[in-house]
Amino acid sequence: MPRRVPTAYDGRSSTSSARARTGPRPRRGFGAAAVGAVVAAAVLSGAATAPAAAAPPAPHGPGHGDPALQRALADLVAAPGGPPGAIAVLTRDGVRQVYRAGTAEVGTRRPPRPDDHMRIASVAKAFSGAVALSLVDRQALRLDDTIGGRLPHLPEAWHAVTLRQLLQHTSGLPDFSKSKAFQDIVRADPRHHFDSRRLLDFVADQPLGFPPGSRYAYSNSDNIAVALMAEQATGRSYESLLRQLVYRPLDLTETSLPQGYRLPRPFLHGYFTAPGEAPEDVSEAVSASGAWASGGIVSTPADLSRFIGGYAGPELLSPMTRRAQQDFLPGGASEPAGPGANAAGLGLFRYTTRCGTVLGHTGNTPGYTQFAAATRDGRRTVTVSVTTQATTNPALLARLRATEERFVCALLDDRGPGPWGHTP
Repeated sequence: MPRRVPTAYDGRSSTSSARARTGPRPRRGFGAAAVGAVVAAAVLSGAATAPAAAAPPAPHGPGHGDPALQRALADLVAAPGGPPGAIAVLTRDGVRQVYRAGTAEVGTRRPPRPDDHMRIASVAKAFSGAVALSLVDRQALRLDDTIGGRLPHLPEAWHAVTLRQLLQHTSGLPDFSKSKAFQDIVRADPRHHFDSRRLLDFVADQPLGFPPGSRYAYSNSDNIAVALMAEQATGRSYESLLRQLVYRPLDLTETSLPQGYRLPRPFLHGYFTAPGEAPEDVSEAVSASGAWASGGIVSTPADLSRFIGGYAGPELLSPMTRRAQQDFLPGGASEPAGPGANAAGLGLFRYTTRCGTVLGHTGNTPGYTQFAAATRDGRRTVTVSVTTQATTNPALLARLRATEERFVCALLDDRGPGPWGHTP
């Protein structure tokens, strides 16, 4: 029977660098795509990959960490339809604890590691926020700049939408990833190379979903428009702006925005999982070009920790711009929702948990679900990365959110989750 694999089209990426390689191609033939709330879906059919041989779970470095947190991560991997691998990184004042469970690749005993590459999915939207807000600091952009003023070639019906509304998902822009024409292309060829700067053409004939600023609606189109505004304001490519404004200041040496479907090695293999079925490798199933600034970035747990500390904290932006960034709209949830009560800022979400508040972003894409957050001072960070798209399994997603909250509570507890003893 053909299997339908819902795939959030917000985090597909690969690399064209010399470090790239062609990973294992999925053994199932690609068939159809289906519409979800914010997802495109691909059907995979054929032989399944062998089940994982789980690596013994252990925190990074002997004798460190909280056994209860380790058990929570191991239980997530062991859950029905759970990810073959999971890794969580807690950092406090430059001292790091790493928890991991399962395996980085089905059929091996290699554990997930902080320097493994992975698709960060919609956490890439925080990177586009970092670029745009850095340009606001440099007075190259203003938050009240409009699509009409910066991108007049886009539909006139969209012209009143501001950069601020794009970053906060209150623009009303129709989501290109829901377009039938877009999904038909993915259905026919999941590795199709899109012109990333023309993705909005798929919805150019559609009006806004609501008056700009009147309500919240998460849309993958928003961050495509943000990147195009950044390019128009500077005359430089979005990729070069990422390098100048984000990667270099935060020392992100293993982060990139590629166009193809390959991943650099070493990488965490991502899987489609379902209760009672063998995991299926979808790491390199879909081209990153159809996600671009909305979700195409590849990073590592170590780089992602550094990024979220710098972006949520004071390192990257001025105090005035940070105040705008952290003007939160209650009820605006990331995709998937993060732990606790969610509220939407500018390229950043607030997660109010039972133990306190952190700022960050989530993401999901075929084979991966991501959570990255930090305290307001940027001195404490937490990332949780799992190697399946948990949004396809409501019970697993609920368990994942509860696990994320446990790690947030450990991060915010001044007693700490056991001894802190590994410096990155």
